[in-house]
Amino acid sequence: MYKMFRNLLREREEISVRYDVETASIWCYFNPRVRPCYSYEMLTEIHTLQLEIIDYFKSYNMEPPIPVNFFILASQTSGIYNYGGDLNLFEEMIQRQDRETLFKYGQLGTEIVYLNSVDFHLPLTTVAVVEGTALGGGFEAVLSCNVSIAEEQTKMGLPEIRFNLFPGMGAYSLLARSLGVRRAEEMIFSGKVYSAGELCEMGLLTIMTKKGQARQKAIQFMKKQNRLRNGHQAVSAARNRFRQMEREEFMKINEIWVDAALKLEKKDLKVMHKLIEAQNLKYDHIMTKTRTLQDRRIHLPGETYSRGNNIVPERRRSERRSIKAS
Repeated sequence: MYKMFRNLLREREEISVRYDVETASIWCYFNPRVRPCYSYEMLTEIHTLQLEIIDYFKSYNMEPPIPVNFFILASQTSGIYNYGGDLNLFEEMIQRQDRETLFKYGQLGTEIVYLNSVDFHLPLTTVAVVEGTALGGGFEAVLSCNVSIAEEQTKMGLPEIRFNLFPGMGAYSLLARSLGVRRAEEMIFSGKVYSAGELCEMGLLTIMTKKGQARQKAIQFMKKQNRLRNGHQAVSAARNRFRQMEREEFMKINEIWVDAALKLEKKDLKVMHKLIEAQNLKYDHIMTKTRTLQDRRIHLPGETYSRGNNIVPERRRSERRSIKAS
């Protein structure tokens, strides 16, 4: 009976997935092997998970036996949520003028953002739990979730204009709907990195909390929503209807991004490369924390507590995880 659900929580390479019974939520943690950014492999795993959750709901006529009321995007890297697009890949594809690969990457990332923004077209809520820096596509991921909970020390921004580009995987559509076109473009053109407090004042964050409290605040939020689930789901449906998020809009804007990226000049790529080096240097000094709450073990309803009937816990290596500039 629970085979399809168990499959959602299987071990993957660049994300860690767990289910929280208390809040009926699936947590998707970024778990990069190389840099804390969206590699093509990570994007593929996130998108596959999204599609599998959709199939899980459809297989049970939208009433699965184990409820999934929330989908949370969080990070396993201490101090970093996500640096966004894989700039190493971008630099290489631009130098080679490889439009096909860049287009494939961009469309995949954009599809993830789109599905988040419409709650997968399911009766669930997407949530971003931010405990570190979110830049570029990392910030787009936060914006795409319908609930965002960030700690006060976090920084977020869209630095793409610094190397003569723009965030092309959903930021324009999401910001324009939240702030209006003029303010959205001002934010994109500034390249500024904002504090959580500034973003909260702008209405781009749902909740700001103290350092170390984001997860607990998320749990409190989800418990409250679960108690009033019918009303919250109705409001979510109304919001999605009002905002009129269209997949084609997101994809067409991403095509503009691809074409603009391929026009970058050597001076622009030098700026991009300096940003890559700065991110690598910072990450090289960070030791990733292994969070015990990411244990995959879960006691499913109606099953006895034994190793064979439970999700096998994730086995994390104890050594430090760091990256050298590639």
